[in-house]
Amino acid sequence: MTPMKTATRQGFRTEYTYRDRTLIVGRGSPLPPGANPMTNGVNFALICRHGTAVWLVLSEPCEGQVLTEIQLDDLYNRTGDHWHVRVDGLPEEFCYGYRVDGPKDNGHRFDARNILLDPYSRAISCGRPWGTGGNPPRRSLMNKSMTERIGVISPRVPLEDTIIYELHVRGYTIDPSSEVRHPGMFEGLSEKIDYLKWLGITAVELLPVDEFDENDCRFVNPLTGERLKNYWGYNPISFGTPKAAYAQYPERSEPWDEFCDMVGAFHGRGIEVFLDIVFNHTAEGGEDGPTYSFRGLDNSRYYILDEHGRYLNFSGCGNTFNSDHLVVRDYLLACLRNWVAEAGIDGFRFDLASVFGRDRRGKVLVNPLVVRRISEDSLLYGTKLIAEPWDAAGLYQVGTFPGGARWSDWNGRYRDDVRRFWRAEPGMTSALATRICGSADLYAGRGPLHSINFLCCHDGFTLNDLVSYNQKHNEANGEGNRDGSDTNFSWNCGAEGPTKDPAVIRIRERQVRNLMATLLVSQGIPMILGGDEFLRSQNGNNNAWCQDNSTSWVDWSLKDRNAGFLRFVRNMIAFRKAHPVLRRRTFFTGGAAGGPPDILWHGVQPAHPDFSDTSHALAFALDGRCSDRQGFVDSDIYVAMNSGWTRLDFRIPASPSGRPWRRIVDTALSSPEDFLEIDQGPQISIWHTYCVQERSMIILVSEPENR
Repeated sequence: MTPMKTATRQGFRTEYTYRDRTLIVGRGSPLPPGANPMTNGVNFALICRHGTAVWLVLSEPCEGQVLTEIQLDDLYNRTGDHWHVRVDGLPEEFCYGYRVDGPKDNGHRFDARNILLDPYSRAISCGRPWGTGGNPPRRSLMNKSMTERIGVISPRVPLEDTIIYELHVRGYTIDPSSEVRHPGMFEGLSEKIDYLKWLGITAVELLPVDEFDENDCRFVNPLTGERLKNYWGYNPISFGTPKAAYAQYPERSEPWDEFCDMVGAFHGRGIEVFLDIVFNHTAEGGEDGPTYSFRGLDNSRYYILDEHGRYLNFSGCGNTFNSDHLVVRDYLLACLRNWVAEAGIDGFRFDLASVFGRDRRGKVLVNPLVVRRISEDSLLYGTKLIAEPWDAAGLYQVGTFPGGARWSDWNGRYRDDVRRFWRAEPGMTSALATRICGSADLYAGRGPLHSINFLCCHDGFTLNDLVSYNQKHNEANGEGNRDGSDTNFSWNCGAEGPTKDPAVIRIRERQVRNLMATLLVSQGIPMILGGDEFLRSQNGNNNAWCQDNSTSWVDWSLKDRNAGFLRFVRNMIAFRKAHPVLRRRTFFTGGAAGGPPDILWHGVQPAHPDFSDTSHALAFALDGRCSDRQGFVDSDIYVAMNSGWTRLDFRIPASPSGRPWRRIVDTALSSPEDFLEIDQGPQISIWHTYCVQERSMIILVSEPENR
């Protein structure tokens, strides 16, 4: 393509026409990458080693017509691998992209017909409302005011005090029962901040908000004939650009503004915002996938390829991002830095983070540099870093993820062992004790804060389904129920799915209280799946990535229908926050360092724990004087658990500090007796027995010293 007006060189400048404007084009600077405003102009810098010709394409927002095309000179506009140009006279807001030509073999896929997104762009033009069909002319969008925001100061919640709440931006409020003014949007999520503050969580972890195409799902629901959606969004088109369909005004720079406003609103109420980041692959897919950016800019650099130039797929999504390459590492780091510096993001959860540990041929690295770079980056040093420590090709690194002291892990072992104990599998009592103490077997040399403890997340059963289904029920996903994990360690309590059997319902009510209470008395960082606090269900679907409907949407009417359990969860969160002994920075020592034991193990008899394969009982006491925070003296806490089918009489030991016990939790009791404030709880005499019913647990707390 040629420019609309023939360029006339004036010294070191060239003139182009952009609508009724005259653009003055100069050599520009190779740094920083991306489009960056300067006095009277914008500097464009693109990193591309193997391209032989590059054109900067300019257009109006939300228009497919190319208004101006500027060909970059290989000598004049190139420094090393950086192609660069400065353009003066552009409007406040405009769109741009690149066409790149080059070789098409040996792993290269250059095609000058494609207009490519700038990897460093912060916004994409021509966003559409959710579900809108067609192929919009996506272009990188530049608005000179986007970098001028001043955000609200981060709450900076200490890691040990963090309680994470995972949610999907659209699914959290799109159901009419949410009663928000802007359902399914960033602003709609902001309308739920008061509720989240009331619940007591300290951080929201958002499923992907990077731009993705919800219409790229190829599956059809065989039960309805409905074309399914890529609802979760784990298929990024452009890193660092907020999903336009989550904005009230999706077409221009408003998604960025609305996203930042939402983060500021959370910060204003003392709640942190974490992002689920998908750096392991992109939406460009496999051999026949679309081209948005990376494939057309430098395919052999951005993706892991075999010796024949084919994609190696360690993500399960067709390609794997080549994070072991220096340029790619710099790019990923820049994306994270932008989220923190310009939007105020407080932490990141990295999807399939073990992919970071593979080299350009897929071999596992001992000390991947990208992880070290993220860990030690000066701007990111205050953020919380969380790894999903496995990938889709069998690399499993729970406890061995090479992140060191800066990283926490999604502890899949915690999830599985707690589930297995409460469904009464043999031989799980010792494993449960280890998980409750922060998984020292996995995080030796670090500490319990490296364990993100969770029972449920977006990927798998909800808490309600965990106690209602023995098997997954994913038929509606269109893959013949072959998708999703077959290893759920769930138990339906006697009936598959919904039931009116009062005996089954009673056991399920106990089980959800058991599971949630266990999570919130465990050392480490708890994470709760959004909606689990009032028992939302996915009807047994444990892989609802494609279900943009009531299967995945949060039904807020459950907040009232299951108000008793919601009360229990809220009180358990408050209980955890009130007791530093439940939020240790270091592992228990058992008194090995001198002084009284910080934890004492019991069974049905004091000081006689039973860790045999036949045991389904566990009890322990925490000494409130042994907090690892200097100056803090806490109450003593006693917990007794019985996952078996018969009630057990636990003889109650003296509290470590000698103060009287009061019962605050008995999961065998219905609301509101299941959780009582300490002033309301009955006093429990030492050396007497307390009958812990089958499938239940109790929590006792010592009375304050001034009683």
